[in-house]
Amino acid sequence: MTDFNRRRVLRGMLNGGAVTVGLPLLNVFLNGNGTAMADGKPMPVRFGTWFWGCGMNKAIFVPKKVGANFELPEEIEALKPVRNYINLYSGFDVYKDANPPLCHTSGWIALRSGSMPATRIDRPLETIDVTVANKIGRTTRFKSLSATATGDIRDSFNYENVNTPVSPEWSPIQFYTRVFGPDFQDPNAPTFTPNPVTMVRKSVLSGVLDSTAELSKKVGAEDKARLDQYFTGLRELEHQLEAQLRKPDPIAACVQQKGPGEVVTANLDAALVGKRHNLMTDIFVMAVACDQTRVINMVYANSFPATARPGYDKPHHSATHEEPVDEALGYQPNVSWYTRRCMEAWAYFVESFTKIKEGDGTLLDNMLLFANSDQSFAKVHGMDGIPMFTAGRAGGKMKGGIHVAGATSPGARVGYTIQKVLGIDIASWGTQSNTTSKEIGEVLV
Repeated sequence: MTDFNRRRVLRGMLNGGAVTVGLPLLNVFLNGNGTAMADGKPMPVRFGTWFWGCGMNKAIFVPKKVGANFELPEEIEALKPVRNYINLYSGFDVYKDANPPLCHTSGWIALRSGSMPATRIDRPLETIDVTVANKIGRTTRFKSLSATATGDIRDSFNYENVNTPVSPEWSPIQFYTRVFGPDFQDPNAPTFTPNPVTMVRKSVLSGVLDSTAELSKKVGAEDKARLDQYFTGLRELEHQLEAQLRKPDPIAACVQQKGPGEVVTANLDAALVGKRHNLMTDIFVMAVACDQTRVINMVYANSFPATARPGYDKPHHSATHEEPVDEALGYQPNVSWYTRRCMEAWAYFVESFTKIKEGDGTLLDNMLLFANSDQSFAKVHGMDGIPMFTAGRAGGKMKGGIHVAGATSPGARVGYTIQKVLGIDIASWGTQSNTTSKEIGEVLV
């Protein structure tokens, strides 16, 4: 009887019963001040991560002044346009306890999961983006979106567990097609027609999920746990498909842009890496503005970056170990050139979200972005004081333009603060010496 009813509803939808006529964008969808939705609900807050490899040169990266109005040493001069939107975290450490120091691996995992890995393939706890996506990403078409400017889908710094990395998009054209291709429903379109393919997918999933309880009774405990994990994923997918069958509310900031008009080859020349990064950033901006997702992840360069500088024979990672420190300058000039390109990309990423108006502010006002590297001084694989940033006001909960000196406290404090700001109900975060229950009060409103 259940199957009959479901098929009958589906047939009615396919015959046009679900087609509706939408309203044009009206101010009534926001409150009188443009600070919340008309029904009193707050504007949605989104989260994002950003990664660059091989750290920094402390002497020309870390400001001497702590607190507001910090100076911009030459390695981070590119951040001038976004200084008031970002917070810089220096002097925070990760602690290996009894685990081996895994070069280019231990640091980023500890900062993103709060736990130190035992081996290079170990992924002890899910990364922060997955935790946040499970909290705020279930009602959008994509629970999260990830991309890499390296052209390599293996370059992911986000994962659910050791067997489930969050695979990034590597091609700007494929990324655009995935988000704004045939399945995209423009929230500002005057009419809405549900995609029949989406209807069929949801119907098939519903039929599969109807039989899960009976199947779970017939297997052992270990298989039941596997089935539960699998069907949880299917249920989330069904909810996302269901959202695509409803007419989305109009969104003033959602203006669909043209896709990338050219193929950017998977070359690691710094100029091409930067171009891919910026194209993907532009797609992220509109994906967030159009409420296709509320969690994003961007990789500029991996933890063993092979980004190349024209006229120089060593890629970024090799240069960190092979280039001597210039005695007059006090740092490695070519390595610093690479770091400056990373900071230019981070500045572009942050600033791009300020250019979209949302309510009485900008998109970035309702976002919280987290950026980190894998090392501090990469020449010696330093894990003390790995640089981190946050950006955005998180709906009015975060300050900007603050330099926080960690004084060797656990770097996990940044991740813990982010989760508390985003409404994750946790008393502490991390394991062993990286455990923390202390927020970073200097950046909180």
